[in-house]
Formats: sequence, structure tokens, C-alpha cells
Amino acid sequence: MNRAQTVLTALVAAAEEDGFGAHGLHVRIGDETARHLWSPDDARDVHSVAKGVCVLACGIAADAVGFDVDAPVARYLPDLATGPGVDGVTTRELLGMRSGVDLPWSSTLLTDWPDLAAEFLSRPADGTTFQYSNASTYTAMRVLAAVVGDVVAFLGTRLFLPLLGRVPVWDRCPLGFVAAGEGLHLHLDELAELGRFVRDGGVHGGRVLVSRRWIEALHTNWTEREAGPGYTRYALAGWGGPGAAWRLHGAYGQLLIFLGEAVVTITADDHVRADRMAERVVAELGRAGVDAR
Repeated sequence: MNRAQTVLTALVAAAEEDGFGAHGLHVRIGDETARHLWSPDDARDVHSVAKGVCVLACGIAADAVGFDVDAPVARYLPDLATGPGVDGVTTRELLGMRSGVDLPWSSTLLTDWPDLAAEFLSRPADGTTFQYSNASTYTAMRVLAAVVGDVVAFLGTRLFLPLLGRVPVWDRCPLGFVAAGEGLHLHLDELAELGRFVRDGGVHGGRVLVSRRWIEALHTNWTEREAGPGYTRYALAGWGGPGAAWRLHGAYGQLLIFLGEAVVTITADDHVRADRMAERVVAELGRAGVDAR
């Protein structure tokens, strides 16, 4: 039995012992893989894991057409009025949740206002205060769309088709723009392939699809904050932890957990037990001799 299968077997037992509501589990260590399904492998909303794809989209645009994530967003959206302090906010700050704009998440976020980006940018910014909200990522993708056009179409031949062999469904707001920080529907193996791509520094089939610096931006230059375990460090879409690992973490337990040569992929419907499951993953990888190197 290879290490991936050994870790998978242990994690399946752990999930069932904890009553974790998993749909699927995929373990990759080096070139070894193993997977387990509890439910049919439907394409599921990966929720905030999509924020990582938004960062990759900005990176691909920076590489391909010179999109500047450090330029004020007002330069790209001149028709949208900005509130006090917002005229200097950058796309990087939006992706890192550090714009200082207060517009918290709600389940009806995309329909609460005629134009969510216009509402977001019209509010005042108080420096670079951290607030985790899909409105921030949505606005970043509106900025990107002003440069590249439709984000899904832009990513079609540049990311989705090479990596997944298809263009997945990405939910849209009433104005027709991608939902950004949610609504991207992937199968377990597709999510795992995204994880492999990130682990390998943006390379697929020997071809660089996005520069390594954008992969590193997912889990470096952390914003430190006071919060519970696993939520004290945030980069561009990536959370630090558990332990030496880092992760892309979507609501209800959609997880890509990275530790050295390993990436563990989980789809689930269990928001409450997801953090515990992430801890279980890192512990089992440690038992298998995987470290952060």
C-alpha cells in the first residue's frame, strides 16, 4: 500500500468516526494518488476555494496582458463612484480582504443592491482593515472583467480547458458577472487537479499556465489577525494552518490542504466539522512522513 492509500484509509476512518459529512476525499503525495467517494461525484459549488481561482485569473491576466493588481481599481472602473479613502484601493488589497471597506457577507449579497461593486466602492475605507467578504473578491473580478472581458471566457483556453478538459459552470450575478468568491462547480477530481496545479507552482503538462509568484501569493505575505485556530493568517485566498500546512477553504468543508509534496482534497456538506477534519488531515500526513519542505 502506498502512502497516499495509507493516508486515505486513515482519513476515511477518521471522517466516519467523527461523523464528518464528506462527499469525497482525494489524497496526493508526490505522484501517488488515492480517492474515496461517499456520494455521487457531482460537480459541486466549491464556495471560497473559488477565491483562489480568482487570484490565478488575475495572475494569468498580469502575465498575459499586463494587468496591474497594484494599480488603484478606480483606474479600471472609472464609471463607479468611490467613497472616502477608496480611490487608492488596489486589486491586491481586494483579493487579500484588506481594502478597509465594510460590507460583510450575506446569503443574498449578489442581489441586495443593483450593482454590488458600485455599492462596495461607494462606501468609505478605513485604511487596510481586514474583513473577509465575498463582496471584496466580486469587486476584484469586476476590475479584471474591465480588462479582459468575461472572466470565464478569458480562463477557458488559458486555465480551464488545459487543466480540466472543460469549462465549468461559474454562477453569475444578475448583471452577468461571475459570482467570484463562490459558485464555481467542480467534480472531486477537478478540484484535486487544481490542487496539484497549485502544488506544482502553476505548471501543467510541462507548460507554465501562471507564473509561480501568483501561486506563492496564495500563501505568503500573511495578514495576521486575532481569530480562532486556523484563521489567524490570510494571504491572497489562502489560510495558514493547520500547523505547517496551508489551505484553500470553502464553506461546508470544501478543502484543498497543502503540505510539502502532499495535497488533500475534500468535498463535503459539513461546515461545523470541517476544521476538525483539516486537523485530522495534517496529523495523518505527518504520520506518513510528509513535512512542509
